[in-house]
Amino acid sequence: MSASPPNPNLQVVDDADPREAVLTTGDMARLSDSTLRTVRFYEQEGLIHPKTRSGGGRRLFTRSELAKLQLALDLREAGLSIQDIRELFELKTRFASPDEAASEITAILSRQIHAMREKIAKLRKLREELASMVSVISECQSCDDAAHFPVGCGSCEVLGQPELPRAVRVLWS
Repeated sequence: MSASPPNPNLQVVDDADPREAVLTTGDMARLSDSTLRTVRFYEQEGLIHPKTRSGGGRRLFTRSELAKLQLALDLREAGLSIQDIRELFELKTRFASPDEAASEITAILSRQIHAMREKIAKLRKLREELASMVSVISECQSCDDAAHFPVGCGSCEVLGQPELPRAVRVLWS
């Protein structure tokens, strides 16, 4: 994510704490690489909250709310549901002791890390399979029997190889 130039219309609530700089919904969308609709959705879901409203009724957020939005977006991208994210954000307030809260968040995040590892392994395997397909299919670009495409593919040496990637068999054979 590239740094955006400072907003000349940015209002400052407290000069001593730059996290208290006020951001509009548009600023939130731009700085999180999302959309106005996404920012409004996360606000409606109770995951972010405007600090105040401008005289014209525009929602104004702090930088700490921007950080929450960015984390929520990353967690969604990683596969967590809105409910999972809400529970993570509220987790600390549900427990009487740091030990209980830390144990719970550790368990939740450990499960998510495990699920992410499995997903990454599947994605790597699929990437390799698709790369193999590209290699095999690239030979089809210079097919000597192009006049008989696609019927002639059934007798093709390239597609007759015993170890064709599954994607080639399903999508091309």
